[in-house]
Amino acid sequence: MQEMQSGDGKRTLDAPGTTLIFIHSPFCGTCHLARKMLTTLEVVFNREVFKELNASLYPELMKKYKIESVPCLVVTKQGQIKQKIYAFHSVSHMYEQVVKYVEY
Repeated sequence: MQEMQSGDGKRTLDAPGTTLIFIHSPFCGTCHLARKMLTTLEVVFNREVFKELNASLYPELMKKYKIESVPCLVVTKQGQIKQKIYAFHSVSHMYEQVVKYVEY
């Protein structure tokens, strides 16, 4: 999972193509569990699929894109938000949610 650095946030959210962004907070226990699920999916896909963004460092982006809580997986396509996933039930559930967005 690739950590987004300062200045990458808006550029990544507005990027062409499909982007899957894991938004988290370092003080969120549920976020740590969700990250483990997504890391497992990257093993299944055999490559880095997700970018990660620390919500605490980007409050203006959280407000602009109406991120209601963390953890959140935001799917963007051509700079438009296509889906926000807040419920990370299981690895299999997350696989079903993201496989359609992963390009092989």
